[in-house]
Order: sequence, then structure tokens, then C-alpha cells
Amino acid sequence: MPQTPPFSAMFDSSGYNRNLYQSAEDSCGGLYYHDNNLLSGSLEALIQHLVPNVDYYPDRTYIFTFLLSSRLFMHPYELMAKVCHLCVEHQRLSDPDSDKNQMRKIAPKILQLLTEWTETFPYDFRDERMMRNLKDLAHRIASGEETYRKNVQQMMQCLIRKLAALSQYEEVLAKISSTSTDRLTVLKTKPQSIQRDIITVCNDPYTLAQQLTHIELERLNYIGPEEFVQAFVQKGPLDNDKSCYSERKKTRNLEAYVEWFNRLSYLVATEICMPVKKKHRARVIEYFIDVARECFNIGNFNSLMAIISGMNMSPVSRLKKTWAKVKTAKFDILEHQMDPSSNFYNYRTALRGAAQRSLTAHSSREKIVIPFFSLLIKDIYFLNEGCANRLPNGHVNFEKFWELAKQVSEFMTWKQVECPFERDRKILQYLITVPVFSEDALYLASYESEGPENHIEKDRWKSLRSSLLGRV
Repeated sequence: MPQTPPFSAMFDSSGYNRNLYQSAEDSCGGLYYHDNNLLSGSLEALIQHLVPNVDYYPDRTYIFTFLLSSRLFMHPYELMAKVCHLCVEHQRLSDPDSDKNQMRKIAPKILQLLTEWTETFPYDFRDERMMRNLKDLAHRIASGEETYRKNVQQMMQCLIRKLAALSQYEEVLAKISSTSTDRLTVLKTKPQSIQRDIITVCNDPYTLAQQLTHIELERLNYIGPEEFVQAFVQKGPLDNDKSCYSERKKTRNLEAYVEWFNRLSYLVATEICMPVKKKHRARVIEYFIDVARECFNIGNFNSLMAIISGMNMSPVSRLKKTWAKVKTAKFDILEHQMDPSSNFYNYRTALRGAAQRSLTAHSSREKIVIPFFSLLIKDIYFLNEGCANRLPNGHVNFEKFWELAKQVSEFMTWKQVECPFERDRKILQYLITVPVFSEDALYLASYESEGPENHIEKDRWKSLRSSLLGRV
């Protein structure tokens, strides 16, 4: 069965493969081309363009781009129903007397399209309506010949495995979030239970950076490409105030990943504000600077940014006596790299360098590119907001969707990298489950370490002591 090639090969620098769309005219069957590039088309014509026939199979960049963007116009199950209908009608798959020879030519192509859909957008098939249509069409193909039966079986097994792994992952996330408690609550009830800190669990910053990379790659891997688009699905005027995706939250893995970033920032701030002694706090700051540097070297920009943002939280940055004991030159270099000015120019340059290294990598370690995720979402959001989905003539603006698919396909390449580092269960467990301070608890710990500097801080300290500790 044909295997789908890696994503990086799909798009050239212009956003799609320019030589794929050969057409003598500028307009062809409801599709509009310019210089052989597909720019727009009616939704119906684009759906027709997705369905293979005896002489034609759609290009892979087109399949990915259309499956990704079509959900802004219709539910995936509606698209699936149309595709199945076209396959059955066009190829007369419903006709018992249909030409076996014709069937031999078209069946592998339809099967390949279904395989690409189930491999790239498996989460679409959590919908029973999708699964029904898939099974129906697969059954029609499989009843033809033994080889197709095997291939259909293989496709279905692979899809079911992916969906089972996703359900398991979601259960683990739900379990973690249901047992998470505030660090201060634990300290008040069982002060002896949290004697450990990050340095006693893992005293080597390089190892910690590697374990953070494990968590990042695992969570990235579970984000479906469609989640980037579904995050922006608007409520349609005919939807009776229901969004296209109201029946199930379709961006939960993307949200879980953003939550991980926030947790890591709070964990860093908690570890710094916890120690009573100034020299211990300074040591923790220097430790995290080394962790962040190693994250930068690995290409793990998401953990790097989470660590920097934790160190820049007000309860940490106000600890002036602590920072005076820290050698900050290394931290200044990191902050410069992640400086938000000029639309994160320095970071984007570093990201391009890491992406380039990844393309020519000889080892899986050199392949790692973990982007600063919030910025990636923001870029995709602005691309979506900045261009209309439809042109004034009602055509789908396909030029916009090539660009969207290019950005998402790059992410798809990065998320498929295997983590080359050895897992350390003890460190991973600590990073994922140890209780962290809330924002108020961080401020309280910060004031307890280095007293308030003005009336506003003094008043806040008093109110936090009374609300959090029950002391006046």
C-alpha cells in the first residue's frame, strides 16, 4: 500500500508545488488558475477536484490543504458524505455489473485517498457519521478483490490504534488535572510532604532540559493539524447560534499544550520563590538559566520561553536582593534571543536556523524543532483574520489556504520527531504532577522572602496573609 511521503516534501517555499496544476485555460470547471496555480474555486468544484477517477488522482498538497481548510465551510462528515457519493456515482461502484477492469483502476486510488485522510486527520473519525461512511465505502472496495480487503483492514486497524492512543492520552490528562492541588494548600496541611525541590529531584540542568523535551514532543504529537483551523471556526448565521463544532470540543489537545506552557512557567516561579534563604533562591535561578540554555541548544523553544516567562513573573522579578547574587550575563543572552520586539525577529531567526538544521539532520537530536507555540497560534490566527475565506464572487479563496496549509504542514513535520533522550520517570512525574503556587501564593512567598517595598505591596501582603494563611 502506498505510504504517504513526509510533510516537508509537500510544500516548496512559495507555499505549494507550483507545477501541479496544469490547465490550458485560466478557468476550468469552476476552478480558477493563474500561471498553473489553483487560486480559487466554488466549493462544489473543489470537492470534485478531491475525488479521484480512472485517469486522475489529486496531488497530495491539494488533499492536505483542502481537508484542512474545508472545515471552515462544512463539517468533515458532510464532506465525507459528498466524497463517498461522488465515488459511488462516478465509478458506478453501486452497479453489480460494473466493469471489473474499471474497478481495478479506480479502487486503489479511492483507497489511497481514504488512507491519506485517516492518516493525516484521524480525529475526524471520532464522529460516528464519518466512521459509517468510511466503512461503507471501504466495504464496497474490499468486496472487489482480496488485496483490497487486506489494505482496507490495514487502514482501519491503523486508524483504530491512533484513536485508542488518543483516548488513553486524554484520560491521563484528565486524571492529572483532577488531582492537581495548590502547593500552598499542601504545605499548610502536610508541610513535611513537599521537602523535595527540582534540584534534589534532578541536579543536572542538561537532564532536566531533555526531560522537558520529552513532555513537549509527546504533547505536540497529539495535536491534530485540524485543531489550528477549528480554533477559528466561527458561528454561522444559519447555525442557530451553535458553532460548527459545538457537539464536541475539537481543540482540547491544543489547549492542553497551552496549559502545559502555563504550568511550566508557574513551576519555575514556584521553585524560585519557595526557598527561605537568598543564596538558595539564587542557585535555583542559575539552575533554570542553564536549563533554558540547553533547551535553546536542543531546539526546544517552547520550554525555553516558558522558563523565561516564569523568571519574568512579578513575584520573581521583584526579588532584587536575590537577583543581585545571580550571574545574569547568560540570562541576558537568552532574553535577547526571545525578545518580542520587531515581531520576535531574533527568535524567528533562531527558529529558521533550527528548521534548516532539522532538514539536513543526521541524528534525531538534530531534528528537534519545538516552536514557541503561542506565537505559532498567533501567526495562524492573524493569517486567518487577515484574509477572507471567500472572494466577492463567492469562490473559496484557495490562495489563503495554501499559505495556511504551509504553516501547519511545517508543524506536522516537527511533531513527528522521535525524542532521542532516555526517559527518567521520576523527573517526568515531578514536572507533570508536583503542586505549584497560584499567583496569589507566589506573591505571598515573594513578600515573605523579601519584604514589601511600598504601601501598595505592604497592603497586598497583609491581605494575602489573612486570606491565604489566616494570619493578620
